[in-house]
Amino acid sequence: MRRHVSTILVLLSLLTNFTTQAQNPTTELADCNLAWTTQSKNSGESMPCGGGDIGLNVWVENGEVLFYVARSGTFDENNALLKLGRLRLKLTPNPFAGQSFKQELLLQDGYVKISGSNGPLSAQVNVWVDVFKPVVHLEVNSSQKLTAEASYETWRFEDHVPKGKENNANSYKWAPQGDVRTYQDSARFQSQSVVFYHQNRPQTVFDVVVRQQGLEAVKPQLFNPLQNLILGGALQGTKMVPAGTTNGQYLDTRYKGWKLKSQAPAKSHAITLVLTTAKTGSAAQWQASLQQTSKLANTNLKAAHQKTLAWWHDYWQRSFVFIDPGQKAANTPRWQAGRNYQLFRYMLGCNAFGEYPTKFNGGLFTYDPSRVDSTLKFTPDFRNWGGGTHTAQNQRLVHWPMLKSGDADLMRPQFTFYQQLLRNAELRSETYWHHPGACFTEQLENFGLPNPAEYGWKRPADFDKGMEYNAWLEYEWDTVLEFCLMMLETERYAGQDISTYIPFIESCLTFFDQHYQYLARQRGAKALDGQGHLVLYPSSGAETYKMAYNATSTTAALRTVLTRLLELPANYLTEQKRKDWTAMLSRIPSLNFRTMDGHPMLAPAKLWERVNNTESPQLYPVFPWGLYGLGKAGLDTARNTYLYDADVQKFRSHVGWKQHNIFAARLGLKEEAAELTVKKLQDSGRRFPAFWGPGFDWTPDHNWGGSGMIGLQEMLLQTDGRKIYLLPAWPKEWNVHFKLYAPYQTTVEATVKNGNVQIVNVVPASRRADVVVLE
Repeated sequence: MRRHVSTILVLLSLLTNFTTQAQNPTTELADCNLAWTTQSKNSGESMPCGGGDIGLNVWVENGEVLFYVARSGTFDENNALLKLGRLRLKLTPNPFAGQSFKQELLLQDGYVKISGSNGPLSAQVNVWVDVFKPVVHLEVNSSQKLTAEASYETWRFEDHVPKGKENNANSYKWAPQGDVRTYQDSARFQSQSVVFYHQNRPQTVFDVVVRQQGLEAVKPQLFNPLQNLILGGALQGTKMVPAGTTNGQYLDTRYKGWKLKSQAPAKSHAITLVLTTAKTGSAAQWQASLQQTSKLANTNLKAAHQKTLAWWHDYWQRSFVFIDPGQKAANTPRWQAGRNYQLFRYMLGCNAFGEYPTKFNGGLFTYDPSRVDSTLKFTPDFRNWGGGTHTAQNQRLVHWPMLKSGDADLMRPQFTFYQQLLRNAELRSETYWHHPGACFTEQLENFGLPNPAEYGWKRPADFDKGMEYNAWLEYEWDTVLEFCLMMLETERYAGQDISTYIPFIESCLTFFDQHYQYLARQRGAKALDGQGHLVLYPSSGAETYKMAYNATSTTAALRTVLTRLLELPANYLTEQKRKDWTAMLSRIPSLNFRTMDGHPMLAPAKLWERVNNTESPQLYPVFPWGLYGLGKAGLDTARNTYLYDADVQKFRSHVGWKQHNIFAARLGLKEEAAELTVKKLQDSGRRFPAFWGPGFDWTPDHNWGGSGMIGLQEMLLQTDGRKIYLLPAWPKEWNVHFKLYAPYQTTVEATVKNGNVQIVNVVPASRRADVVVLE
């Protein structure tokens, strides 16, 4: 007995000693801060800053501080996601005209600090966004008195007609209908402020799409996010007054500016940009809302700033991944991968409370498009693949990593997006096919209908109105099931009450059960095959394997979502519902297999007619559906698919939404996972290292960053039931300090140093017994 007690005391002493010596995540995060000691050439060398639902691109050029302003949900009539303008700050005398300059992104506190000196004059400008109110703050402090001039600039001072590829920023894309134009904003001096706004006209692309897709009979029932929408704000400053207007051209775009100037030189200046987006019937009502927000903007400013700082501090304590901590000076690609994981997570955190989810094609941080592609000399409102258009295959990769990073609350805007569209998706099924269930397409407008260009304007007269006349997107309906699984997983990971999501999940499942029986009855007398299974034909293996029979990605999706639904605690489903979903699960066909060069492997489908794209959905049973992987049966079959499938080998890449790094990690293939994940997350080649892309989409490519995050997390931590596998695809020679989340509200913090693995902490402690270290 004494020996056992002695052993326990020694172990506790060792653990305590290690814990005190373990790396400090606050210090490690500070190593990830970005600092520039020279000014930027243009907006393409900007730095992200934000909070709540606001994103800024901040840079200093020719001694002036500039930033673009973006906010979640700022859609115009054409469904472009508009910037809310640009702010320019000029100080006289200018502290940024000397030899000393520094611009820093301070992650721990969530803001950008700009400092400089010019002879005896020194100054600091802090740019931060209130996480809980839509307010941007600029704080200027200097060693000598300065005059501050702040200008609000907009390129929408007159109507603009987008031409050619410029329409890719809106929902018309390559097929504009009639007179498509971006209407001018209203901007004016009002009292001591500059007030600006964009008010959507009564007719929007929503009306065009409803008419195109034959839904006018149910139009009054459809959710319309563009109607009566007004977006804008006010620029104001303490002891600042209007100082006239200005005109100019920045890069490829003409602009007009409204200037505020300090009444007298001072050592400190406070400037705020107050934003308001509202669905309201009149500009007067919007202005009343703006005035209310403006009154709150500088009320208890110190307390508001402390609350914002506290939010960011808590955010960084939730989770982290630091590769080769303490090795910043070496700046190796794998150290960059760990640093850029934090930088990208910062960008995601800037839209924690957005009305709309973070978009895959740039999020809140797009900038002048000619800095991405020199041939695209368009306004800063441009982004490829639309503003209000959400491509599910891409959006999912932005949101999956939020489970293991402990950011399930950041997933709510994406879930709310789908919930708002549920009735519209159900009306599609009821109108076109007269059966229940929500039909969500892959390229989805923010009002729940297919993108009009992808739906097709030149369609055969007798073609099914519910279908997209599109070789890439036809029959691709299963990506919504990934968001269903995310909803279910927030119950396991974060302990969230998901009652509000159950009707959505059930409606999505109902669609597949009802629609494929409906299609079978169009072809013959029986709704099911000879084994009593659904006949998933035509289906689609992502955008790649088209006109597929029982696409493996779809069968795996239905099997996993139904299984997870049935695993929920008893209070979520009635006994009858459990019987119904159990019956549907029995109707799901089995997965498909084939053999190549003697290697048994997963097949993309039972049959397919053509290959259209370069995805690898035959591996979706590995990720996201989790039917194969470490600790599960059939691992060799799944590995064969990754290693020997000719298409998988041909399509393998780290670029954009490619997820081969995730597959490799889930299959325990350490070298492949490490190589591809580092390629994804190493420096982008742009001044801001996490502005990847454009890949297949746009810059900064958020599904590029998201898939990189997922791959890194899966290299470090995987789960199977209650089992937690640590380091399942981690090269033992890589040092790391990480804290990640696992199901059942569990966190695991661990380190690897010189090949030695130490578990720093598991919460709750009872879950320590479920942790298995794989070396």
